[in-house]
Amino acid sequence: MRDPLPIALTDRPVTGSPRLPGSKSITNRALVLAALADGSSELRGALFSDDTRVMMAALERLGIGVVADERSGRVVVSGCAGVLPAHGVDLDVGNSGTSARFLAAVVALGRGEFRIDGSARMRQRPIEPLALALRSLGVDAATVNGDGCPPLLVKTTGLKSGRALVESALSSQYLSGLLLAAPHADGPVVLAVRGELASEPYVAMTLAMLDDWGIQADTATTTGVREYCVPAPQAVASRRYDIEPDASAASYFLAAAAITQGHVLIEGLGHGSLQGDVRFARVLESAGCTLRMERDRMELWGPGQLRGVEVDMNDISDTLMTLAAIAPFASGPSRIRNVAHVRAKESDRIRALATELRRVGIRATEHQDGLTIYSGRPHGAVIRTYDDHRIAMSFATMGLRVPGIAIQNPGCVAKTFPGYFGELDRLTRGL
Repeated sequence: MRDPLPIALTDRPVTGSPRLPGSKSITNRALVLAALADGSSELRGALFSDDTRVMMAALERLGIGVVADERSGRVVVSGCAGVLPAHGVDLDVGNSGTSARFLAAVVALGRGEFRIDGSARMRQRPIEPLALALRSLGVDAATVNGDGCPPLLVKTTGLKSGRALVESALSSQYLSGLLLAAPHADGPVVLAVRGELASEPYVAMTLAMLDDWGIQADTATTTGVREYCVPAPQAVASRRYDIEPDASAASYFLAAAAITQGHVLIEGLGHGSLQGDVRFARVLESAGCTLRMERDRMELWGPGQLRGVEVDMNDISDTLMTLAAIAPFASGPSRIRNVAHVRAKESDRIRALATELRRVGIRATEHQDGLTIYSGRPHGAVIRTYDDHRIAMSFATMGLRVPGIAIQNPGCVAKTFPGYFGELDRLTRGL
């Protein structure tokens, strides 16, 4: 393991336009859509990171042709028209929750026995709600240890027509994975969600991408139950697809401008984005920043003094760590609500944030569904990252204003943004 990485203090506003990687969420969805389409698809602007490499490697294990060119951001996928070439394989997804949930639905289309496993942390992340839905659609899916977490064993002769209740309070990825696979079932599929749906914008992203690929999926709401009706089987044609920059990654540079009275321009992201996390810019606007947002670009200027905010971040929970790391610089407390589901992410993110904020001398109150962060004067410390890329990137932003901040295990950012620290340094130095 590398030594902790010191974050360079800056005495100047952070300005410029960050070079952002492609969206992880869009890249992994596009890889699955291309893999199940008929013919060869070209993905442009794809993210190359631990999570997307896990997905590419798994698709290759399933017999899908994947040719990737990292320098150009181009991936060519030879689709299988919904018929998986491999009949039963073991898939290692590392700590990629997106890959685990999407691939569990994908392998249900196959024939044979498939096993999905991952890191020690992945073996603590729930997948039983997805297994239960798969069982409703004629697939024998069960966790090996009976604890509701991977390893997951899927014995299948194909995804069957039917109706499945998808419990989605912990993760929208269960529903998104099933939506990606359902067009290739042997008959129509109805996916029903009752009650809370975590991170709903990611489901909207999935539906928009299905539409981009010419796939029909209808929605209806009756008596508190949302239903997603997918006719099947559908013929899905290959295509060329452009991937947006990653909006979650953009949040760190927006935050850097917010706490240094800086100015950043984000190209390729605006109110027309597929990604809900563009709304983080609106949270910063409510905290006192000046924001100009267009369809595919945004600019943000940091204020003289940030204000504390109270915000429901359920829909943009991947950015709650970004807000938490800069909240101490606000003039009053900030309350982050309705994000209980992030306790089952790469780390228990609520507990990890509260612990690391206290480590730098900031008062933070942990709630079941979020936390309250009080204004203060953080001091230097080595930040534990819990092998969680978003903890590392968020607290690195804090280090721009606080001397002595260092990030333990900085390599964990390779999960979604391998070049993060270099890009933060480039903008900090005004290059």
